[in-house]
Amino acid sequence: MTTFVDRVELRVAAGNGGHGCASVHREKFKPLGGPDGGNGGRGGDIVLVVDQSVTTLLDYHHRPHRKATNGRPGEGGHRSGKDGDDLTLAVPDGTVVLDGQGRLLADLVGEGTTFIAGRGGRGGLGNAALASARRKAPGFALLGEPGESRDLVLELKTVADVALVGYPSAGKSSLISVLSAAKPKIADYPFTTLVPNLGVVTAGSTVYTVADVPGLIPGASEGKGLGLEFLRHVERCSVLVHVLDCAALESDRDPLSDLDTIEEELARYGAGLADRPRLVVLNKVDIPDGQDLADIIRPEIEARGHRVFEVSAVAHRGLDALAYAMGGIVEDDRAARPAQEATRVVIRPRAVDDTGFTVTQEADGLFRVRGEKPERWVRQTDFNNDEAVGYLADRLNRLGVEDELVKAGAREGDGVAIGPEDDAVVFDWEPALGSGAEMLGRRGEDHRMDTVRPAGHRRRDREAQRDEVAREFDDFDPFA
Repeated sequence: MTTFVDRVELRVAAGNGGHGCASVHREKFKPLGGPDGGNGGRGGDIVLVVDQSVTTLLDYHHRPHRKATNGRPGEGGHRSGKDGDDLTLAVPDGTVVLDGQGRLLADLVGEGTTFIAGRGGRGGLGNAALASARRKAPGFALLGEPGESRDLVLELKTVADVALVGYPSAGKSSLISVLSAAKPKIADYPFTTLVPNLGVVTAGSTVYTVADVPGLIPGASEGKGLGLEFLRHVERCSVLVHVLDCAALESDRDPLSDLDTIEEELARYGAGLADRPRLVVLNKVDIPDGQDLADIIRPEIEARGHRVFEVSAVAHRGLDALAYAMGGIVEDDRAARPAQEATRVVIRPRAVDDTGFTVTQEADGLFRVRGEKPERWVRQTDFNNDEAVGYLADRLNRLGVEDELVKAGAREGDGVAIGPEDDAVVFDWEPALGSGAEMLGRRGEDHRMDTVRPAGHRRRDREAQRDEVAREFDDFDPFA
């Protein structure tokens, strides 16, 4: 059964915002109570937070779909809906968050580091919040916005100071078991280590972590063996330690060729590993043949510029010198890193000529409006309510959308789309003759939505109806 997972695909869905309420206060002896619809609640966020007690992404491997709760709708009596609860997902230290296209979104390092993976939708305003001097009793409310949904990829990159790399069965697990209190699985067959093992080493006043990375083989950077799955775990280390087996039983292998092969795979993988400091460990020198081989190859490795340490994990030989050498490099790397600066808040004011939206004409003649405000207003509009649609038209007009459409060459009857191609509202454009409450009829209605007859015809119809009633009254004979 799988016990360690360092890469998962996660589908998150934040909570939807609650709808606003359209309500009118009703009370005895108060016929004009006014609007009292409350606002909808905000949808819950999806939040990733680093938890040191979590060491694997296994939970998300089994349950890749996560959703936060929705906000509650508003109610009459000025009662606002309850906000949805945020969903907090604990991830290991060193988790990298990517989007579906592989773009980096966040690198979560350090206990308590958070990242909002999905933002909950805003709650819609109730008609009490929409009331104004010109629209005293709105017969509509705004809808809640849908929460953000997205596909994410979580990758775990071990946060370790030292990485032990080498062929399978080179003795990395044995070495980390005697340097620290870690108890990895140790056996005499290849690929004993299937997951990275972490150990804490103390060398004088320096305390650092060592990662035992599963064995690499030729072609690891291309996915052969286990290398591609775990090379990411060496990206954050301060020093790479090559563990070479001086007592290998394979006739076609020797420590120098092993070193060249691993170096080639690290160079192909990239991620800045070519410039990382290196140490070379000649392991298993407690065996007579192993000591003889170490004496032969040590001068050549030192000629390449590497520091060489002869150790034996079984006999505990050379461990202190190796531990202090690794600790010294780690200390130098920590000292060279820039000090953590205080977080600066950068304020970038919007340009004076930035309208907040764009109007473009596409090849098929359709005019497309893109912008945060217009798209959000469309999502909040109940298109089954004429007054709500008229309110949307007023907002777009005040924002300057109609002026920009005129500048772009739009004419009455042209198609206009607000939003992206896969989720847009498309309508035939009719320039507004006016805006506001002077064109409203009963609550929930807007005469601008009456496409059968213009407003002048409706006025003449009402006058004709009154004349007809007057004539019928004049002709009425009660004694007939």
